[in-house]
Amino acid sequence: MLAGANRITSGSDYKAVVRRGLRYVAPHTVTYVRKSREDSPARFGFIVAKSVGGAVSRNRVRRRLKAASYEILTSVRPGTDVVVRALPSALDTSWPALKAELSDALVKGGAR
Repeated sequence: MLAGANRITSGSDYKAVVRRGLRYVAPHTVTYVRKSREDSPARFGFIVAKSVGGAVSRNRVRRRLKAASYEILTSVRPGTDVVVRALPSALDTSWPALKAELSDALVKGGAR
C-alpha cells in the first residue's frame, strides 16, 4: 500500500499532471508523468472509469495498479508525479503485463 506522502489526493494535482505531463499510451493503460519539485517524494494517482466495469472490477484494477506502483516506487526519482488511467482492457490483463506497462512508461518519462 502506498503511504499518504506517495499519493496524489487533490483534484487540482490530478488535473495538473494530466494536462501538463508527458503522456505514454500502452494497450491497457495511459500514463502521465510530470516532474515537480525535487524535494518532494514521488506520488502516484489512479483513474479507473466506469467503462472498465462495475465497482468490484474497478477496485480490483485499482488495487493491482497500486501494488505495481508500490513495487517500483523505490526506483522512481523524487519529485515525480504519475497518474495512471486504466483502459477497459486492463480488467483482463495479467499482473506482469500491467507492471511492465507502468515500468516502461516511467522509463520513457525519465522518472526511473
